[in-house]
Amino acid sequence: MSKTEDNTNIGSYPLLDSVNLPGDLKRLQGYELPQLADELRSFLVDTLSRTGGHLAAGLGVVELTIALHYVFNTPRDRLVWDVGHQAYPHKILTGRKHLMPMLRQKDGISGFPRREESEFDTFGTGHSSTSIGAALGMAAAAKQKGEQRHVVAVIGDAAMSAGMAFEALNHAGALDLDLLVILNDNDMSISAPVGAFRNHLARVLSGKLYTTVREGGKSALSNMPNLSELVGRWEEHMKGMVMPGTLFEELGFNYIGAVDGHDLDTLVTTLENMKSMHGPRLLHIVTKKGKGYKPAEGDPCVYHGVTPFNPDTGKMVSKPGGKSYTQVFGEWLCDLAEEDDRLVAITPAMCEGSGLVDFSRRFPDRYYDVGIAEQHAVTFAAGLACEGTKPVVAIYSTFLQRAYDQLIHDVALQNLDVTFAVDRAGQVGADGATHAGSFDLSYTRALPNMVIMAPADENECRQMLQTAYEYPGPAMVRYPRGSGPGVAVENQLTLLPMGEGVVRRQGRRVAFLAFGSMLARAMEAAEHLDATAANMRFVKPLDEALILRLADGHDLLVTLEENVLQGGAGSAVGEFLNKIQHSVKVLNLGLPDYFIEQASVEQQLQEAQLDLDSILGAVSEALGPIELSLGRKHS
Repeated sequence: MSKTEDNTNIGSYPLLDSVNLPGDLKRLQGYELPQLADELRSFLVDTLSRTGGHLAAGLGVVELTIALHYVFNTPRDRLVWDVGHQAYPHKILTGRKHLMPMLRQKDGISGFPRREESEFDTFGTGHSSTSIGAALGMAAAAKQKGEQRHVVAVIGDAAMSAGMAFEALNHAGALDLDLLVILNDNDMSISAPVGAFRNHLARVLSGKLYTTVREGGKSALSNMPNLSELVGRWEEHMKGMVMPGTLFEELGFNYIGAVDGHDLDTLVTTLENMKSMHGPRLLHIVTKKGKGYKPAEGDPCVYHGVTPFNPDTGKMVSKPGGKSYTQVFGEWLCDLAEEDDRLVAITPAMCEGSGLVDFSRRFPDRYYDVGIAEQHAVTFAAGLACEGTKPVVAIYSTFLQRAYDQLIHDVALQNLDVTFAVDRAGQVGADGATHAGSFDLSYTRALPNMVIMAPADENECRQMLQTAYEYPGPAMVRYPRGSGPGVAVENQLTLLPMGEGVVRRQGRRVAFLAFGSMLARAMEAAEHLDATAANMRFVKPLDEALILRLADGHDLLVTLEENVLQGGAGSAVGEFLNKIQHSVKVLNLGLPDYFIEQASVEQQLQEAQLDLDSILGAVSEALGPIELSLGRKHS
């Protein structure tokens, strides 16, 4: 039996097996929906225990997903998921149940909504807080084209913390467009107690009688401004006393909630009622992340993203490997904080992912999680730096992109002393193109005052972090996801000479100039070719003296980087050689000019032609006839 067959037949699900598309779902009776929810939840746990993926978020929206597809006519009615971590139940109910065994694997379905994958995925996601803006655009397009359709955006409480979400809310409230925003609240303090009264109130406020009275009263009193204002204030204060919706009402939304997001009967009834309303509406539901699976309920952060695990115990399959770069950063940060009380750590909602858990516990007064607000994180750090503190921003490469203007205007332009610890640089495997750190060298190298470093191993990562911290201006250390080559990390807080690379192997004819994670591959290729290999270490400032020395002594310079070629480290080398009009031949190897989809990191690098065979082939083609001593050192 194949792996796919084995994973597909993982259990008996009588109702779920009969539902392949939302049309099948609509044929079920209302009393059958809770059983479907139980089966869908079990199927999700069984499947992800084999593939890994985002678990807790999907478990929390099982009932909501069923209710949305039960009430609305998808895909004609547009359903937009924010971020997409929670979209696995949606995928299962929209024709992709049989594809779940290949979730997040090469040539399999994505872990996020993708327009290319299904007509039910109306908007591609992966980064947060985009759903309301995208859905509002769809609603505007429907009105312009004269098409009658419903548009629904589902956004979590964490994603709602981003400024972009409020920009879209503010715009939507000023437009006469039919838009339903569902706020999935599983943590925010705006949540009110959920129970029978709350659900009853939601039914009443979303029902036809209340809507008719509300709108009719406004119309009848439109010519009596004083009384109209009084009634409006009365309605606002009455609703404000029993629900946390005043903010959304002020933005122009008709607010309903909070509703128990696991009560299917209430969800279906409320959605049916709100479906008949017009204008901007917001339904506030309260859910539990990891719902229905005790390990995930107990620790939704750990079970947010999982590796394969035992579904009976929840214990994850451990991966072999040494200390990760993220761990190196976390340990360095705590060690330095013991020595320097000026240090402040900032993260945009990535405490666990960025290795800040220990720091947050040991130094709570110097730890700031700003929520999903990357722009604010960078400007907040700039403000701290203005007052003589030493901010360290721990952020993923793919998320730093969202704060580019702040990086330029608020930090680099003012030459402020901010250290950026940029995790997940380069390819990231199963999370695919939305989370790959493919562009940071290009978009930061253009900035005046910025120092950029890329470590080749774990110990060098620690040294670079210290070097960046001691530099009296903006400095960035970009390092890959996962473990390094296994170099022991020294505990000292050691500095590197600014802008100096180092030759790691001396050879002939060909010189590899490796940046960061590509050094190991460069050393391997250099062994095969009896070539020179240099660890460049600094992307900015470049070690121009080392480049000139290598250019004078070799026929071909080969730059290697895990970044797009356009504007990257190889471009920097070429710019320098062109400036001094050096005639040495240069071959730039890096990520291609297209998005590399989900696969293992090794598969992604192979697609980018950064595997050993591809590198050797490219060198041979660039140099012309050459003796390749393939396997000479390993025979």
